[in-house]
Amino acid sequence: MPTSKDINSAQILGQTEQHLYYVNERVAIHQEMKTAFSALVAAASAADIDLKIASGFRSFDRQLLLWNNKFSGKTPIKNMAGEVISPANLSPLDLAHSILLYSALPGASRHHWGCDIDVYAPNLLADDYQLQLDPWEYSAQGPLAKLSTWLVKYAHQFGFYFPYASFQGGVASEPWHLSYAPLAHQYQQAFNIERLAKTLVNSSILGKDEIINNLDDIAKRYINNVCAVPTNVILTKL
Repeated sequence: MPTSKDINSAQILGQTEQHLYYVNERVAIHQEMKTAFSALVAAASAADIDLKIASGFRSFDRQLLLWNNKFSGKTPIKNMAGEVISPANLSPLDLAHSILLYSALPGASRHHWGCDIDVYAPNLLADDYQLQLDPWEYSAQGPLAKLSTWLVKYAHQFGFYFPYASFQGGVASEPWHLSYAPLAHQYQQAFNIERLAKTLVNSSILGKDEIINNLDDIAKRYINNVCAVPTNVILTKL
């Protein structure tokens, strides 16, 4: 298991794949998470839940594209009620805050680390259903309710927890987002805001000036503001 001293800036910022293991041709996770994730999948399968990853590792460039598409209006931005908002009357900073509700800054996404994943269960969905990663889908009335209930009850036994279990004034609740605590803790410890700032200054991110000028507040509200790891989560590597 790597320590924060072993983690280089490229891994934190999503600028390398040296720490990854490919689950399939499109989805990668941290190589040190492979055993724990496989055990989680096997346990879910025994409960008739086909646990799959909707999004695993995401590179800096991919996160930058997602950000710029939202900032430029190419991709809709939703509020916590699931409503599409109009960016027309928002200041650049307010627009950034609206995006940050569900999308991290490039260089600050936990998906860069490879130990954070968005999960779903296709066998619980209709064949023609298009996954939205919407909180309703994972609610008691949603099609993925069985998955949510099972994860809340058992994910901790494999070292996983929900970093966005509830809204704390920053990122919205994300019941699909699992974090492998033994690794995530090390990456959080290694995160460096000065390094992030330098990377963003040299990037093509839209809203750059507003982001850089407010980066300390953004980090406090969105990057560092995650739910605590529950005490029952297994922190030793499987």
